[in-house]
Amino acid sequence: MGERRQHSRQQTGLTVEVFDRHTGRSLGRLADLSAEGFMLCGVDVPEADSVWDCQLVPAPPLDEIGEIHLGADCLWSRAGTDGQLGWAGFHIIDIAEDQAELVEQLLLMLGGDREPG
Repeated sequence: MGERRQHSRQQTGLTVEVFDRHTGRSLGRLADLSAEGFMLCGVDVPEADSVWDCQLVPAPPLDEIGEIHLGADCLWSRAGTDGQLGWAGFHIIDIAEDQAELVEQLLLMLGGDREPG
C-alpha cells in the first residue's frame, strides 16, 4: 500500500491519551500526529470504518494546550496479538478552528513545522 499522507507526521515526545468523548473510553495513545490525522496504539483500538468524537489529553498536562476535541474517522485498524498493542489510523474529519490551532501548537511543541496554508 502506497504512502497517501499529505502532511508529515510527528512522533510524539510526550504521552497524549485519546478518549471517546461520549463514553470516556480510552481509545489508545498517540503514536504520531499531523494536521489531518493521527495514528494511535492501544490494547483495544477502534475498528476500521468507525467515526469517533475524540478528546486528546496530553500527559503531563500542558498549560498552553489543555485538551483537544475533534471528530475522526478510523481508516484502518490492526488488533494486537499475543499481548502486543494494536494500531489504528485516523483522518480528522471535524475540528473547530480553535481546536485546529491547538493541534498546530502541539505539532510545534513536538518539533514539527507548520504546513503551508
